[in-house]
Amino acid sequence: MKQVKIQIPSLVENIRVVESFIDNSKDTFHIEDDIYGNIMVAVTEAVNNAIRHGNKFDKDKNVYLSLYVDTDRVKFEVEDEGQGFDYNNLIDPTAPENLENPGGRGIFLIRHLADEVEFTKDGRNVQLTFLLSAPSETASAQEDLTSSSSH
Repeated sequence: MKQVKIQIPSLVENIRVVESFIDNSKDTFHIEDDIYGNIMVAVTEAVNNAIRHGNKFDKDKNVYLSLYVDTDRVKFEVEDEGQGFDYNNLIDPTAPENLENPGGRGIFLIRHLADEVEFTKDGRNVQLTFLLSAPSETASAQEDLTSSSSH
């Protein structure tokens, strides 16, 4: 398993650093375009939450972003130095009374974009897993298309 880690001070402008980190990871580890968008939105949202809600914009507190790459999956881990939060009792942003709220959609979004989401350390740590299609599956699917189109 390959692993890359960065640490950033809790400033919103550092989201750009995270975007570059994801772009570089896409190229380095050959992450497919179809999950790249989900990764970009979910991971930047998780880091934004860590900066805003976890570390409360305290530039003396850091956000730690780690990437673990395996043959069939990539996992991003975001951790802050805040107090944590109760991730089991979040409001439902799709409930009619919450539709007009300006916030409250981040974790909902993250849970829909990532294949697996796990919170630990009282909510200070979130792990987002994205499944990759295996190279052999892609190759055999292309072979199936080629052989079926030649009949």
